[in-house]
Amino acid sequence: MAANAPHSAPHPTDPELAGWAKPEARLRDALERNEFALYCQPIQALAPDLKDDERFPLGEILVRMREEEQNMMPPGEFLPVLEHYGMMPLLDRWVVSHLARSLAKGSRVRALSMNISTQTLADDDFPKHVATELKVHRVPADALVFEIEEHDVLKEEERVARFVATMKAIGCGALIDGFGRKAVSFTPLKTLGAQYVKVDGSIVRRVLSSEVARTKLNAIIRVGQAIGLKVIAECVEEPDVLARLRAIGVGFVQGFGIVQPQPLETLTK
Repeated sequence: MAANAPHSAPHPTDPELAGWAKPEARLRDALERNEFALYCQPIQALAPDLKDDERFPLGEILVRMREEEQNMMPPGEFLPVLEHYGMMPLLDRWVVSHLARSLAKGSRVRALSMNISTQTLADDDFPKHVATELKVHRVPADALVFEIEEHDVLKEEERVARFVATMKAIGCGALIDGFGRKAVSFTPLKTLGAQYVKVDGSIVRRVLSSEVARTKLNAIIRVGQAIGLKVIAECVEEPDVLARLRAIGVGFVQGFGIVQPQPLETLTK
């Protein structure tokens, strides 16, 4: 969940917005000057006997913003500002354009996933932008996957369903992010048509100590196996947690204990 600000984060007031005198103008300038940077955290497949080019089938894109002296501002500082001014669709379009250019060069990760904001889900022209960028750069559509927060899946059900259907028509994939944080129903997994579900880190981190967490995770795995949905465990940091996830049948893992985020260009062939 890197490209979206936490839904629980309060919206700052204008004088608090990142300490900038003119926040909206500052962000528009940053977009025009390409002052954002893309990082990628590869997601590892746990199936045995994989070839090197199969071990990391997917990577999540993380957005940073360059400050003075090339320091990187974390997303928690600038994403709430973009949300405040309704500018998230501009950032998401910027990300798509740069991902298409990067994928056109080839990548050691088969596909890249990017988080989609609530505001972008309501942007009817966004899918056209995606289709155009993929066509211009001759990138296969299945190399791009869109991560949709569980919060949006539950609160914006019809809008999310339309978005996923439109992206599937283009050829792109869909991923439900942070699953299990709030959901008590598996209906979205069965009906939405996503290819991946990412188990929320609050479940993964407690898989060794909590029977409730293990029960939730096992249930998600069973549903995923039944409907052909690939299950990703995020926030994997400890070897013992990784061993347990592998033992109970999780197919994919992501976290600082697997691979740390790295500049996207380092993954370009």
